[in-house]
Amino acid sequence: MAINHATWAFIFGLLGNVISFMVFLAPLPTFYQIYKKKSTEGFQSLPYVVALFSSMLWIYYALVKKDASLLLITINSFGCVIETIYLAIFLVYAPSKTRYSTIKLLLLLNVFGFGAMLLSTLYLTTGSKRLSVIGWICLVFNISVFAAPLCIMKRVIKTKSVEFMPFSLSFFLTLNAVMWFFYGLLLRDYYIALPNTLGFLFGIIQMVLYLIYRNAEPKPLDEPTKLQELNGHIIDVVKLNTVAPSEPNHVTKSGPVTETVINV
Repeated sequence: MAINHATWAFIFGLLGNVISFMVFLAPLPTFYQIYKKKSTEGFQSLPYVVALFSSMLWIYYALVKKDASLLLITINSFGCVIETIYLAIFLVYAPSKTRYSTIKLLLLLNVFGFGAMLLSTLYLTTGSKRLSVIGWICLVFNISVFAAPLCIMKRVIKTKSVEFMPFSLSFFLTLNAVMWFFYGLLLRDYYIALPNTLGFLFGIIQMVLYLIYRNAEPKPLDEPTKLQELNGHIIDVVKLNTVAPSEPNHVTKSGPVTETVINV
């Protein structure tokens, strides 16, 4: 018996939920470290603020769309909860200056920014036009997220080092993009499918670069580097000399390592 498009879409969406669930939980070791040391030690709040904003956007899109949007609501609702918990922990242990800047960022992006978008789409658009506007906002935001690996790919080529671009990272990001691409394609929702096409392409390129440079002799580079984690986060790394931090995002003698998360 043939399986129809809606069933396949549900299967891919369910798999996307499972992978995205793991992605959202990936920063847990980071926050355990913050809790244990009672300090945010060079960590940045921007990633989690942006991840929360992304989840809020997709929930709004799903609520407006209504049809076949349950799987978008479930995973992004979980995203909102877990990112809020991360931010609460961050605010508790952050120094006063960092706490103030985080609150200011939350108000600017997640309260006033999202609020302005919400009110403008509610009162200035109706019906399919509203869904289209929200969809384009989500699409453009996701494209900017998926374009971020260009920075690390450039550095890998320049330094001939894959130290901060592990194969597992590229594999899981590619797999996640594949799940959500087919979910969007089968539902003919191109606001979901199109950005993930870019995510799949960049993921493949990253894996190819890893295979090319995994045994190459690395060249030291004394400039800030962008890198990604398994959870799709972007990390700003200031790496001086050739000393690498033993723990991701940790402040080392060679310089601060700060994390900037962007949700998948």
